Amino acid sequence: MDPYKFRPSSAFNSPFWTTNSGAPVWNNNNSLTVGERGPILLEDYHLIEKIAQFDRERIPERVVHARGASAKGFFEVTHDITHLTCADFLRGPGVQTPVIVRFSTVIHERGSPETLRDPGNFDLVGNNFPVFFIRDGMKFPDMVHALKPNPVSHIQENWRILDFFSHHPESLHMFTFLFDDIGIPADYRHMDGSGVNTYTLVNKAGKTHYVKFHWKPTCGVKSLLEDEAVVVGGTNHSHATKDLYDSIAAGNYPEWKLYIQTIDPDHEDRFDFDPLDVTKTWPKTSCPSSRWPSGLEQEHRQFFAENEQLAFCPAIIVPGIYYSDDKLLQTRIFSYADTQRHRLGPNYLLLPPNAPKSAHHNNHHEGFMNFMHRDEEVNYFPSRYDPVRHAEQYPIPSRVLTGRREKTVIKKENNFKQPGERYRSWAPDRQERFIRRWIEALSDQRVTHEIRSIWISYWSQCDKSLGQKLATRLNVKPSM
Repeated sequence: MDPYKFRPSSAFNSPFWTTNSGAPVWNNNNSLTVGERGPILLEDYHLIEKIAQFDRERIPERVVHARGASAKGFFEVTHDITHLTCADFLRGPGVQTPVIVRFSTVIHERGSPETLRDPGNFDLVGNNFPVFFIRDGMKFPDMVHALKPNPVSHIQENWRILDFFSHHPESLHMFTFLFDDIGIPADYRHMDGSGVNTYTLVNKAGKTHYVKFHWKPTCGVKSLLEDEAVVVGGTNHSHATKDLYDSIAAGNYPEWKLYIQTIDPDHEDRFDFDPLDVTKTWPKTSCPSSRWPSGLEQEHRQFFAENEQLAFCPAIIVPGIYYSDDKLLQTRIFSYADTQRHRLGPNYLLLPPNAPKSAHHNNHHEGFMNFMHRDEEVNYFPSRYDPVRHAEQYPIPSRVLTGRREKTVIKKENNFKQPGERYRSWAPDRQERFIRRWIEALSDQRVTHEIRSIWISYWSQCDKSLGQKLATRLNVKPSM
């Protein structure tokens, strides 16, 4: 037998998708859920393997969000929302909670310029845009691979990005933000923030509301156009980090107001889209924002200890706040913590910037880099030698789940309406800059005629005049 015949090699690729063990994969786009909209099942071995493999692709810097800076401050409640949540840190106006915040770009490596156009304890992971490219975490590793540099040339290339997203028209809404004038924030202090994912607020009576979180900087939003980004990035490729550091050192502390939008789960069918779809925004008329607490960043942190070792995870919540069946959030519940265990080790929550500020007790011990002192003889539960007990029960959503195991897309995709509405809301000069950026991207030599036609068809379905302008300038007919 030839010992090299069956060794792993791309020369022996199967014509269909498989797991690492060679088992066939018949759906590489959708996670296995309880019914069409239910939560994701742990038994989706392909999803877990795919995400866990992706989480371990880079050492030691982060796979995404490697470039960033952090600051420390406090979070102060300004309005009473106890009718919505029993979360203790939101128990009333005036309550302050220490926070640490990290600002970052997404795709490029730790030393990359901060002027590149890029999508930007209780852990709340946010983005500078309110929507996302994909709605199911099954697609996340492929999405990042498409956005990352070509593995052969190590150059980020438009043809790869446009090829991947041509299969996913759900990305159109995100591209109306990324290719818009706000695509390059001027710095970290002058940009919005959005939680993107849908969480659930639970009050003492167990009543639930879906919630989205939004941050608004009190100093306003500022962005860079392409020519400005070239000048700023050419002068200092760490301009956003320097701006944050210098502002805090000068006592000019940046501040954000946090707002929430809520939906009663009993009313979710009233919309022409799925409220748990991260590619959609909730209309302000139906879901008005409510001003909530304010956050103030007031102390710069030592870079390695409290930036590189800072590890967030959307799964870390407190009583009164819970998850939803948002498919991207469901995947992130596993993925973020799994990434940190790989990057920083299984005991990353013992590191000072990540460690809980309250007393904690469990039987997790030993493992790499465990520096916690323990002298207990009993490291199992339950025990008559250890008085530790279960905590008091707190309310969580109790919706009854019904449905078959299935890998499927949601019914209300509605991929074209919101991107079209956003484009039509802009002034003509802003529309023109958006068109120009798309002309440049679609003019990449390796973008095929088929892919150009698909994108023009997508944008035509969002807005007929937008599609016509792209088609005319590129001399391509839409493939409707």
